[in-house]
Amino acid sequence: MNALTDLLTRIRACRHCEAHLPLGPRPVLVAHPQARLLIIGQAPGTKVHESGIPWNDRSGDRLRDWLGVKHDTFYNDPRIAIVPMGFCYPGVLPNGGDAPPRPECAPMWHDAVLAHLPDVELVVLAGMYAQARYLGKTRKRTLTETVAAWREYGPKFIPLPHPSWRSQNIERKNPWLRSELVPELQSRVAALLQR
Repeated sequence: MNALTDLLTRIRACRHCEAHLPLGPRPVLVAHPQARLLIIGQAPGTKVHESGIPWNDRSGDRLRDWLGVKHDTFYNDPRIAIVPMGFCYPGVLPNGGDAPPRPECAPMWHDAVLAHLPDVELVVLAGMYAQARYLGKTRKRTLTETVAAWREYGPKFIPLPHPSWRSQNIERKNPWLRSELVPELQSRVAALLQR
């Protein structure tokens, strides 16, 4: 645990991308050596940047609903790790959406963090940036196609759309997400958290 604690301290002190971060650096992640479930999302939004608490926004409410995990469990169970592609809020795009995660962050830190999470059995890939890194050439042409092919990536990975308000469209147009994928995800997560 000391090595992981030291690593997390170094990550939280990281200033590598400071010049590119409109609100300054505030790396947000959660990792415990007992983690069995790893959630890899995109990057913190403004609410998460302000609070320092991952998924502490409406996207987090939707994600917890998909996972079937209560708020208290999500934040207090050491079997859940949260390691986004970018640890700091990256700013906004000209169209108003969040900018992509900084490209330096995952290559710089992910392998080191994951080396301290030997018991992870399920990795939830929330959004295209996580899917691009962890599914590589096996991902499909579009995010929806990748998520629709979720069975191909198991048992280790389950791809999801990013649970922002934009995913409501994907969910509405693809009823299999709620009727097939979410129940399987909830079943897997419940099993991991019961051990």
